[in-house]
Amino acid sequence: MQLNELLNILDVCLEPWRYKDYAPNGLQIEGRGEVRKIVTGVTASQALIDAAAARGADAILVHHGYFWKGEDARICGMKRQRIRSLLQHDISLLAYHLPLDGHPELGNNAQLGKALGLETRGQTGEQGLLWHGDWSGGGDAAALTGHVSAALGRDAQLLGRTDKPVRKVAWCTGGAQGFFADAIALGVDAFITGEASEQNYHMAMESDIAFIAAGHHATERFGIRALGQHLTKSNGISVEFIDVFNPV
Repeated sequence: MQLNELLNILDVCLEPWRYKDYAPNGLQIEGRGEVRKIVTGVTASQALIDAAAARGADAILVHHGYFWKGEDARICGMKRQRIRSLLQHDISLLAYHLPLDGHPELGNNAQLGKALGLETRGQTGEQGLLWHGDWSGGGDAAALTGHVSAALGRDAQLLGRTDKPVRKVAWCTGGAQGFFADAIALGVDAFITGEASEQNYHMAMESDIAFIAAGHHATERFGIRALGQHLTKSNGISVEFIDVFNPV
């Protein structure tokens, strides 16, 4: 497959033009023109680049790429080393941020809901990135937190009452703690995201809505892996997901 063909397939699938994002979506670093093997991962860290190079990958496809708005634009230090490694090995870097969060089937939110057994009822909030639905597992906030921990393979953090009965749930993967007020306005019993901020504890206590922080990286592993599986199934290209450990 040619690189331009791969980009066209991803753009048609993810529709990046629909999102006002914080980084460029699509091709960020251009490598060789022919793509036979793709490595996917959450973040284009040096560890992922090294692993991709060792596997002879032609392209790396990630959720968190480079060139974020507001960051230092100079190519030096850590950024220089990462880009140098990509260019040395002639590996392309492709990144899709909010388009991968929002995709109705392959996206992080859709895949997290599936992994947790949540029944989706709708999407709302900024750019439709706040999902909500029902948890049929029964039990309270402590039980839901245990369920989330087991599904993600890491200990989730619960803010608020442990005995809060839970039926309706809202969720948004990654660093979406700022959506908590929107989740509260929906009248849900619990909100699941990746990270927590100081004020979220007080909001959880005063609203009586459970807040579950399950890890930025942990909640965003599912979308990029599903996207890679989709590419293999629909186009026959070799794709390998590499889960570089990140406790955050």
